[in-house]
Amino acid sequence: MGVAAIFDRVQGALENLGADCPMEEVGGLCPELTWNQVFLAIDHLSRTGQIRVTLDPGRTYRVQAYHAVAGEASHVSPAP
Repeated sequence: MGVAAIFDRVQGALENLGADCPMEEVGGLCPELTWNQVFLAIDHLSRTGQIRVTLDPGRTYRVQAYHAVAGEASHVSPAP
């Protein structure tokens, strides 16, 4: 599998999930990929602004596709 296909696979899995998840669980979304491939994809997608990586209060890195983040924003009602 080529590098671009790996990036697409991880991004697609995160978009299909539609919510954030712990970084460690992304590998479970893409069982055909190694942890190194998943980490490479997360690094690239984060640096290019296609996913968001945050650190929660429990010191766990969480990953979410911006497609899902944008969907959340559309459910927020504007202030009067």
